Amino acid sequence: MEPLNIEEAKAFVNENISLFHEKRLNSLRSIKLNKILKKKNPYLFRAKNITVGGDLVKSILDAFLSSSEEKMFGDFLEDLAIFVASKTAKGIKSPATGIDLEFSDKGVRYLVSVKSGPNWGNDDQHKKQEQNFQAAVNVLKQSKHARNVQPVLGICYGKTRTTYLHGYMKVVGQNFWYLVSRNKDLYTDIIEPLGHRAKERNSEFDKALTKVVNLFTKQFLEEFCDDGLINWQKLVEFNSRNLDLDENYEIIAKKRRKK
Repeated sequence: MEPLNIEEAKAFVNENISLFHEKRLNSLRSIKLNKILKKKNPYLFRAKNITVGGDLVKSILDAFLSSSEEKMFGDFLEDLAIFVASKTAKGIKSPATGIDLEFSDKGVRYLVSVKSGPNWGNDDQHKKQEQNFQAAVNVLKQSKHARNVQPVLGICYGKTRTTYLHGYMKVVGQNFWYLVSRNKDLYTDIIEPLGHRAKERNSEFDKALTKVVNLFTKQFLEEFCDDGLINWQKLVEFNSRNLDLDENYEIIAKKRRKK
């Protein structure tokens, strides 16, 4: 593995973190109130006794943006890991399903799935990741040049010791960044350039967010409030009303009669 030029890594972060901010801002500007109202749980907000329309709008927006930003920043960290590995071990973006990065070191071919944080996925997604690892390993082992294959679940932050689970290695935080770079300090070296123009970009985002909250609050008050109070029945009907069971019962009954 070749030594990492840390200045190249920092330059990559400086350049590409701007793309994250642009995607974040574009995501905010493309949001439609009715779209996110259909995706969020109205029963939860009622149980939390949110009675002010503006507070409800802000809570729904925050929840939507949080999940959206986690995905976008995860994509950025994946690109950074691929960049680092490309410089140290001629790593490439993997063509295999569910695998993000491939590189070789000391005779081992590593297949890496990159996750931004430790709390990713549910049980089904974890099982699917295991299946993706196994499928990719099987394909590579058909080549005589890739007999020693190691699947890796690489998690960009967290404080967990390296473990072996169901045929793959789980590498977290400092250990992950060391795996792709052999640089013990990379996990701290990249934190400073992440703040490049952050104050300026966040100020722009906050201004856009304020505009969206105000416009959505006005729309919400007009469509889902009566005399200034949230009409929860109307909101739940908008979110969940879809009764077609009678039609489906008839379809089931017809199928049973044909039998």
